Amino acid sequence: MIKAFSQAVFQLGDISLRRVVWIALAGSAGMFTILWLVFGWFLFNTKFFHLDGLFGMLTTHLEWLINVFGVAAVVFLSWLLFPTIASVIVSFFFEDVADAVEARHYPNLPHPRRQGITEIVRVTMQFSGLAVVLNMMALPVYALFFFIGPFNLFIFYALNGYLLGREFFELVAHRRATPDQARRLRQAYKGQLFLAGVIIAFMMTVPIVNLIAPLIATAAMVHLTQNWRSRLSWV
Repeated sequence: MIKAFSQAVFQLGDISLRRVVWIALAGSAGMFTILWLVFGWFLFNTKFFHLDGLFGMLTTHLEWLINVFGVAAVVFLSWLLFPTIASVIVSFFFEDVADAVEARHYPNLPHPRRQGITEIVRVTMQFSGLAVVLNMMALPVYALFFFIGPFNLFIFYALNGYLLGREFFELVAHRRATPDQARRLRQAYKGQLFLAGVIIAFMMTVPIVNLIAPLIATAAMVHLTQNWRSRLSWV
């Protein structure tokens, strides 16, 4: 596990990945900025209270409090949804990353089954949509245990670890395995896959690192999948 992620990080400096790294940085930063601007615009351009007369001053104070708490909400929601949104970016350069890793570390592999951008985006959007829905459903739990930080973190990383681990695995595994083979491989190593997903989810919540986390996740998953397939003769 550690070796797979270490190899992924060290390969980011390769010439073959340099263009993709810059695209990932720009894309992730752009989407993160847009997320902030959308939430911020809605917050600061919406009047939640309309009190007149003696209550006019109260309205001003209430709006100020909402804006203060709103800023915190914008930061929290951006942090909450960033792993899901960032995973969409990887769908556009997934093949480039996987090809670069295989060319350097697994040069004897046959040509993979080309999934095509449509199939990759479809898989990504399905998991991303599910991730958004599940995280939104978990918001009441996050709010309920707001002052119990470790418990909230446990829920967040467990939920997103499962989703992200499976998403990146599906994208990588289907390049060289049938859906049935990929399913059996996932079941055989579901514990390690979950742990890999938790690591990916954690990287996507660390500032700066989260901008290139999809690249690292893709490269690491190629290593992990190849390692698992090599242990099972029927995959």
